[in-house]
Amino acid sequence: MPRPALVVVDVQERLFAAMEAERREEMIANIKILCAAAQRLGVPILLTEQYPKGLAHTLPELRALLEGVDALEKTAFSCCEAPGFVERLRTLGADRVILTGLEAHVCVLLTARDLLDLGFRVSVVADAVCSRRRANYDLGLAEARDAGAVVTATETVVFQWLGRADTEFFRDIAKLLR
Repeated sequence: MPRPALVVVDVQERLFAAMEAERREEMIANIKILCAAAQRLGVPILLTEQYPKGLAHTLPELRALLEGVDALEKTAFSCCEAPGFVERLRTLGADRVILTGLEAHVCVLLTARDLLDLGFRVSVVADAVCSRRRANYDLGLAEARDAGAVVTATETVVFQWLGRADTEFFRDIAKLLR
């Protein structure tokens, strides 16, 4: 049965520090919500790290939430070029990929375009991605939308995953959104 997969793209210590300061806290808070909801609902999570030797590893606060999720290291900007990335999505039966992370106009955008070319449905979570400059963020989202990705919000994704309000999952996960 096809299902979504959540991808956390390159939220690494040195790269994160260079992001637009006003957006960092909101982005991390929303990625945490998405990761927690995904784990509770059984949505698989993939994690990538761009050249960790130079950019360090995923932020410790995210790694703590993603215990058991191994990072795929990459040097190409598109996650699709990381060894095993596309194969893992296919093995999971993912038909829809939800992208979060850094940077909206580089790795997130190029991954979205490649995934669309491979036939995946793609959503870019606007409040869970960031760039160093606002103009690049805006351009990245616009280009992703023009390429065929859905640009969405954290709450929209979570409610799509839930589907209904009359479940234990809803009551549990709704607390994350307050």
